[in-house]
Amino acid sequence: MYNSEAALETAKVRVGLVGTGYAAKLRAEALIGDQRTNLVAIAGHHPENTAAFAQKYQTEVLTDWGKLVEREDIDLVVISTINRDHGAIAREALLQGKHVIVEYPLSLDVTEAQELIALAKSQNKLLHVEHIELLGGLHQAVRENLGEVGDIFYVRYSTINPQHPAPRRWTYNHELFGFPLIGALSRLHRLTNLFGKVLSVNCHHRYWQTEPDYYQTCFCISQLCFENGLLAQVVYGKGETLWEAERKLEVHGAKGGLIFDGDQGLLIKSGGKTPIEVGTRRGLFAKDTNMVLDHLFYGTPLYVTPEESLYVLQVADAIQRAAQTGLTIFINDSAKENL
Repeated sequence: MYNSEAALETAKVRVGLVGTGYAAKLRAEALIGDQRTNLVAIAGHHPENTAAFAQKYQTEVLTDWGKLVEREDIDLVVISTINRDHGAIAREALLQGKHVIVEYPLSLDVTEAQELIALAKSQNKLLHVEHIELLGGLHQAVRENLGEVGDIFYVRYSTINPQHPAPRRWTYNHELFGFPLIGALSRLHRLTNLFGKVLSVNCHHRYWQTEPDYYQTCFCISQLCFENGLLAQVVYGKGETLWEAERKLEVHGAKGGLIFDGDQGLLIKSGGKTPIEVGTRRGLFAKDTNMVLDHLFYGTPLYVTPEESLYVLQVADAIQRAAQTGLTIFINDSAKENL
């Protein structure tokens, strides 16, 4: 797939990075640590932050992402910036003949995401949507132990992050972050990856506002009915009006249960409780980056497809519509085809 003649001559993928936040930092470290890449340029929203970032990683500063994707000396664009801009940057990068890595979500809009996947195929370029939750120790521990609990009938997944005070950052902005379970798409993807197709969803959510664009708190609880009969509840909240942090995944089956509380795991059966080792969450961006480079150079398969990411985005979009209308929303057949 990797077909840049200039880069092949030097055995380097020439990379442009959009973003200067936490994910961008980990991407930059992974890229400069791999001999197959050359981090050519960085574009960010804030000039001072971008300049400091570029100096730290010894790369060129660009004033905006539009100039970055136009560069002829860039083969791969990595998008690690605010959710709102993911789709627009990916589209222009693909139109300029670049491969693309984008942190989830691919877009805040389902139709745009579908168009981007079609565009990548027409351009014969890689479009990889990062979903490192699938690579982490928690997900692997759940998957390895599902067979221990028998027929699974109920799952509860809760991530609550109190913050006092809530920051005035893009992650608390309606337009920049998106609907909570679209911006935090990994919460849903973990479940669809493990349990398959969703039949219907409903949702209740609430914002505590302090300014028109920024909220103090969001709280969202959604119920997903899977085609296999499983009922799942996903709880997501962050901000000032929440008082105790929680990161908990419960899987209940006819023969036992799996309880993951933070980084601690338990298998519970009639005979007692058995601790489950949960691997680390460290190094996942580097692992994702390495797998993409292996795919570009050697054609090795990736752990997730854009179509799988699109499916969970369609589920999240249905949840948003359920929250807005108060109705139960059924997932249509066209969405299921992407899984």
